[in-house]
Order: sequence, then structure tokens, then C-alpha cells
Amino acid sequence: MPRPKRKQIKLTHESAVSLMQEIYNECVEQRTTAIRIQNKMIGFMHEAADMALIGPVLKEQQKIIDSSIDKKLQLSKLLATIVSKNLENSQMGTILGEDIKESINELLHKSAEDDSNDTNIKYKM
Repeated sequence: MPRPKRKQIKLTHESAVSLMQEIYNECVEQRTTAIRIQNKMIGFMHEAADMALIGPVLKEQQKIIDSSIDKKLQLSKLLATIVSKNLENSQMGTILGEDIKESINELLHKSAEDDSNDTNIKYKM
């Protein structure tokens, strides 16, 4: 039984890092699956005529790979921002800034757009 989807997210330092880890794990899984499919399709190619049939599949898998790499880069930038903010505000507690909340919100919506099964889920911050 799959884990129920979250409708409301409380943003603390620990929950933000946990959420980013989930997004990262999904990116790695998507990228690995896309590379596996791409390699199988290349293995099926024997003649030049096969490229016309396999080409669209390879193109779609490359889009998925590029998207996962982009998400990973955004996550690393976000994590660097959180760490630097956390070092600056270590005396004041672990409250996330508005720019970090916006970045996480953007990643959530981008992830929801990429996943066609969960288009109805709305997150509150």
C-alpha cells in the first residue's frame, strides 16, 4: 500500500531536507529508468530504418534525463542556500526564508507537472 500524499507541508529545516531527499531520490529513479529504457532501445536498433521507429522514444527518454539533472541542480542550489541561511541564523533558530519557500514550492509544482498521475494534488505551505 503506497504512502498517502501530503496535502500540507510544515516547513522546518528537517522537513525541508527530508522533502529535498525525497525529490532527489525520485529524480535518481526517473533518470535510471530512462537510461535503462534508452539502452534497451539502442540495443534493438540493427539498421538505419530502425532509427525512425526508435528515435521518438530516445528523444523522450533524453528529456526525462535532462529534467532530472535540472531538478538535481536546483536541489543543490536550494540546499546551499538553506545551509548558508542556517549558518547566518544559527542564533535565531531554524526558520526558513521566503526565497527558500518559493524555491521548494517551485520544485513541488514542477515535480507535480512532470508526474501525470498526481496532477490533482495541491500543496499548502
